[in-house]
Parts: sequence; structure tokens; C-alpha cells
Amino acid sequence: MARFPKVQSEYTADVAIVGAGIVGATLACALKDSGLQVVLIEAQPQEQAIAKRQAYALSLMSGRIFQGLGLWETILPQINTFKQIRLSDADYSRFVRFSLEDLGTDALGYVGEHRVLLSALYEALEGCSHVTWLCPAQVETVDYGESGASLQLSLEAPGGSRSVTVQSRLVVAADGSRSRVRELAGIKTHGWKYWQSCVATTIRPEDPHPDTAYERFWPSGPMGVLPLPGNRYQVVWTAPHAEAKALQNLEEKAFLALLEERTGGLLGRLELDAPRAVFPVQLMQSDRYVLPHLALVGDAAHCCHPVGGQGLNMGIRDAAVLAQTLAQAQQQGEEIGALDVLGRYERWRKRENLAILGFTDFLDRTFSNTFVPVVAIRRSGLWMLHTLQGARYLALRLMTGLFGRSPNLAQP
Repeated sequence: MARFPKVQSEYTADVAIVGAGIVGATLACALKDSGLQVVLIEAQPQEQAIAKRQAYALSLMSGRIFQGLGLWETILPQINTFKQIRLSDADYSRFVRFSLEDLGTDALGYVGEHRVLLSALYEALEGCSHVTWLCPAQVETVDYGESGASLQLSLEAPGGSRSVTVQSRLVVAADGSRSRVRELAGIKTHGWKYWQSCVATTIRPEDPHPDTAYERFWPSGPMGVLPLPGNRYQVVWTAPHAEAKALQNLEEKAFLALLEERTGGLLGRLELDAPRAVFPVQLMQSDRYVLPHLALVGDAAHCCHPVGGQGLNMGIRDAAVLAQTLAQAQQQGEEIGALDVLGRYERWRKRENLAILGFTDFLDRTFSNTFVPVVAIRRSGLWMLHTLQGARYLALRLMTGLFGRSPNLAQP
């Protein structure tokens, strides 16, 4: 684990990253050899941050970024690789199977648990002389000036809470969808909360197919069933709020019987492997990703529907692109907090993220629908995907993160 310095009353940094989740820690790792001094500010103790029970679909692009960071050899043996995706619409008999041949790669994606990813990132930061941890710490205020920003923190330290100041050329908000840093900066957001929530849990199937990921659409919402190591699956079941809450509270045997029905019996009899959690979903895009001496990444900048598992992957790409932008500016003697420098990051990522937001929203609204003309249109789309290899190729390029510009970290 990362080592913590003796508590000081004031710290100086080039980049202060608020939020040391997967996206914030990825950015810190990408900057650790850039020559920039980084302060990493996290509200939770490290052990608590790592212990979060969650799993994510990781795109091929995210895998390439982690490979560029030198972490892939640590991460890959602990996660699952899938080589097929089975896409279906409720009880409709025709389904779409995406395979390696459709994309010409050796994988279509990965499924990894939060603790695996964050532990690997934290271990990579251990002993790094250019990264200082302030944890657990809460941001109280942020004041911006001509040459940088001053952050006032409340830091938990031996003997009690301490008031600490961080002077930094750039502040990066990686503190989630309810970002305090974004709110303090007065950046507005647009979007909406969906009529749905997600029920997330882990199951053990009688008949596992560890190389196949499932996405099944129902009128109430999409269902993702993603293979984990150890013959387990992460289930993300979207339903209207009241129905999702009822599913969470349903007696276990009845819940599993319904889940077996919804998965079409493809996995045989099921056992619960984790408690059921419910979380609401929303679409959100910040009006802007940057201001002088401030940049937003990950959920602080944008949120999308979990259909297709795009959310975390968007944030990982944000981190890689911002790190590349800052490192290049530093090498060229530019001010890393200047708006024209940060604007390069915003122009690159905001457009690409907007395309993903639109794609996930379109999928959810088109498939969570019983209007007959819409049903006919979407099933025609499934027919095209089933029939035309070119259509499957384009869909996979978007789903795997290979559509658009690749950051340097993801280059072979």
C-alpha cells in the first residue's frame, strides 16, 4: 500500500487529484513518471475504498491503457476474459452472437472486480516519490487564482482532524457524480434521472460459460450478466424503481427462480453469491470539463446508463487523455493549468463521451419499450446485426472503445 507522509500544514503540487477511485488512481499512475508532483486526496481510508463490492465490464481500450501503465500482467490473471457476447430481446427467438472473428481480436472484453483494479493501482503508486497521499481527507473549499488553486482540507490524522492547505497548479475533480469540486466551481450539468434503478448482485450458475457475456433486453430494462473468475457472474438487472426495490426484497428462492427465467435457463440453476444492492441510474453531461486550473474526469464530468458497461471505461479514457495532455504541455514548457492546454483534453473527450451517452440512452429507450413500431424497428436492427458482419464490426468497435482516437498509453 502507499506510504503516507508526516502531516504538514501546507503542501505544494503541480496536480491535486480529488478522488482516488479507479479513475483518479489511473490518472495518478499515468502521471507518476511525468515529472509533475501529484497530491492524491481521498475521502475514504484505503482499505475501505478497496473493499467496495462491485465488478465492472472492462473494454479492450481500458485493457490497453492498463497495459501501457505496466499493470496488465498484475490485473489480467485476476479478472475474466470473454470472447463472445450474446445479445437478445426478451423472448424473441433470434439473438445476436458477437465473436472474435467479428473484430479480429483475441478478446471482446473483460470483467474485473473493484478490489482487483484498485489494489493494482495503489500498489503501483506505493513508494512513488512524485505522489503524495492525503487520506482520509475532505475538501472544504477551493479558491482559484491566476497561478493555480488553493484547497482547504480537513485531514484525519493521529490525534484528530487537521486543517491542511494544498497549493496546486491544477485541480482534477475525480470525486464522482456528486462532485463537490465541480459544485464549488459552479459548473452546471444537464441530463436526467431515468425511471429505472439497477439491482446488482453476484451469482454462481450450475452451467457456467465463462467466455460469454450476456446482454438481454426486457421492456422493463436491460439485464447484463457478466462472467467473473471462479465460475461466478455479475448481474446488473435494470427495472423501474419500485420493481427494482421489490426484487431486492424478494425472498431469495423466488428471486433466483425469476432470474433463471429471465436468463432463459442458459446458465442452469443459480445460487446467490452476494447481497443484492440497488442504485438509481442517470444520464449527465457537464456543461464544460475544464476551467482555468480545473479539469473534470470520470463521473464528475459525465454519467451514463449502465447498459453496455461503458461508464467506468469512459473515465479511464478521460484519465489517459488528460495525463497525455498534461505531460506534453509540461515537456513543451506550457502552463498545465492554462485554459488553452486543458481545452485540448475537453475537445477530445467531450465529443467522444457525448457519443457514448447518446448510444446508451438510445439502447435503453429503444429496448425498454413495448410500442409496436419501435419493437419492429429494433428487431430489424437485431436482424441486421445477426446477418451483416460489417454491422457487428462497427457495433463492436464502439462497445470495445476502439472507435475514435486512442491515447498514447493504449498504443501497441
